[in-house]
Amino acid sequence: MDLLNNTPRRPVSLPLDVPFPSVDAARAALLVAQCPVAAVTPLASAPALAERAGIGALHIKDERDRMGLGSFKALGAAYVIACDAADGTAKGRTYVTASAGNHGMSVAAGAAAFGARAVVYIAETVPESFAERLRAIGAEVRRDGAIYEDSMAAALHAAEAEGFTLLSDSSWEGYYDRPHRLMEGYLVLMAEVIRQMPQPPTHLFLQAGVGGLACACATLARQAWGAAVQIVVVEPDAAPALNASVSAGKPVTTQGPASAMGRLDCKAPSLIALKGLARDADAFMLISEAEGAAGADACAAQGLPSTPSGAAGIAGLIAGAQALGLDTQARVLCILSEGPE
Repeated sequence: MDLLNNTPRRPVSLPLDVPFPSVDAARAALLVAQCPVAAVTPLASAPALAERAGIGALHIKDERDRMGLGSFKALGAAYVIACDAADGTAKGRTYVTASAGNHGMSVAAGAAAFGARAVVYIAETVPESFAERLRAIGAEVRRDGAIYEDSMAAALHAAEAEGFTLLSDSSWEGYYDRPHRLMEGYLVLMAEVIRQMPQPPTHLFLQAGVGGLACACATLARQAWGAAVQIVVVEPDAAPALNASVSAGKPVTTQGPASAMGRLDCKAPSLIALKGLARDADAFMLISEAEGAAGADACAAQGLPSTPSGAAGIAGLIAGAQALGLDTQARVLCILSEGPE
């Protein structure tokens, strides 16, 4: 475990037109509520895991069955397509994306629901079982490249060459509108948590790949609870995109081996997420492959099976509680972001 302190806040140089993340949770909730399978996900108390970490209380937002898609990502791309449908522009459109997991499922489900088409690029390392899940809900699956970044480049090319609409969960210079709206969908999750928590947490551990979920949750947590909550962003040490960028004071594309925390194995940050988290996060933590696996095992032992990606925030808590000075007065909130594979 490695920790980068962000107090006081480190300046990060970004293009001037990068927007801050949305805080309009009400707009997102209104549209999501119209989905026939929309439902609030549970907030679980985990006393055994709290005791293992040496803290007073641990609350876990359980996203493993969000809208039947198995992860929080159901609130993202499908929400963007629903917004297009409300504007009368989704039907007949082809949405293209790259995915290492659940984002592709959200694009596919949204397209199927609103009369659109989904094309999802995946890398050669993505299991065929995931490709079959995408095909089962109507997506066209195309394999390209050895890693996620390769499949993302292929999706970009297809958008330009074939006239598709790119729907990425990341943002980069010149590409902000759709990822900004996508992250707005994630606010639904955090708005639920704010209503469900018996009292505000002292600490919030948020796992991150490109950073969309972590940023959306951190933004709304700051609005609701102010400086009272300490926010820690957790990444694999094989993919320290946000950590390295905040440390360098500018966006950085990192290098490293493939991580078993595959949903978080993103080598470059979303610029919107980087802007928001540089402002709102108190620390950026890197965890090892062994620490990620230990977190998933600890969750499974308590009847909360997930993946090393889904349990990475809890893994960060277990690995870093002592270094952060957490004790029995700490009330921690984590997100179990996906179900087991």
